[in-house]
Amino acid sequence: MLRLKALLMACLLGVALPAAAQTPIKVSYQPALFWALPFYLATVQGWWKEIGLAPEFATFAAGAPQVAAAAARAWDVGGTGSAPAVLGAQRFGILTIGVTNDESQANALVARSKDAARIRANPASLRGQQLLVTTNSTGEYAAFACLRHWGLQPRDMLAMNMGQAQIVSAFSSGNGLLAAVWAPNIATLEDRADSTVVCSGKEAGATVPGALVVRADYARENPGAVAAFLAVYLRGITWEHTHRAETLDLMRRFYAEGGVTLPDRFLARELDTRPTFTLEQQLKLFDRTGGAAVVDGWFSHLGEYLHDSGTLTQIPEAGSFITSDYLRRVAADPKLTAFASGQ
Repeated sequence: MLRLKALLMACLLGVALPAAAQTPIKVSYQPALFWALPFYLATVQGWWKEIGLAPEFATFAAGAPQVAAAAARAWDVGGTGSAPAVLGAQRFGILTIGVTNDESQANALVARSKDAARIRANPASLRGQQLLVTTNSTGEYAAFACLRHWGLQPRDMLAMNMGQAQIVSAFSSGNGLLAAVWAPNIATLEDRADSTVVCSGKEAGATVPGALVVRADYARENPGAVAAFLAVYLRGITWEHTHRAETLDLMRRFYAEGGVTLPDRFLARELDTRPTFTLEQQLKLFDRTGGAAVVDGWFSHLGEYLHDSGTLTQIPEAGSFITSDYLRRVAADPKLTAFASGQ
């Protein structure tokens, strides 16, 4: 009774109450990937607790099984590739609420170094050859863009669907003429199989964003937790921009925990070729005041790829699954804004 009276008096007088229990939130991602590093940073730095969240992590080898797991409520929020984000929007009601990074240069076609010059000089020689690729992925999206960039069609090559770990193993063992992989698997093949990038999404003119996502039902029921999640992630981005040496060290540790060990030069390349976006930059990417947002175009092209490949029967409207509501919640709350900015 005394406790209740104290709480009521505190509310009446506007006195701050003791911090409430941490809000549970299920966070999904793919391990040992650059864009997932802010989740690791938040754990190491204690930011989850500071913002009032208690994360439970769920990891997946690729985006397709990750978004499919949303149907069973295996996760609430997370990060994934843009192709799975579009697929997840159409099939599982997943919303895109932010961008993890621009990974156009980090999704690429890799060839063995002895074949690279010949392939670049005569792309037509790829017809009928084997392409190792993960279907319904940003890797496949960039690969198909590269083939079209060379005047070919995806059907011109014999596509073999494999997970990324399987591709690394198979290509290292001499299988396939080309491998469609994303970082850090690009570096792994360069290191293990004397391979080189012959075309990236950036070179082919295909922008490949990563997506911060949330289940639509969770977002409706827990908008504050979603905004807090975004603030945590954005704080990680801000921290990376100003702590290069420490970021590289934590990348090394994070990748190693996910079973990936890379020379430092590859870690530095990840940091240098993967643009990331602060709160202010994200708001500009999602701004529709003058028409379609920048991200609308990026994700619409991904939708076209999934439609053309037969995965989707129709291209989803960007406005139906891409929303700036939760970024704007962060921007409207001085405490969340300061937190996201590392202040």
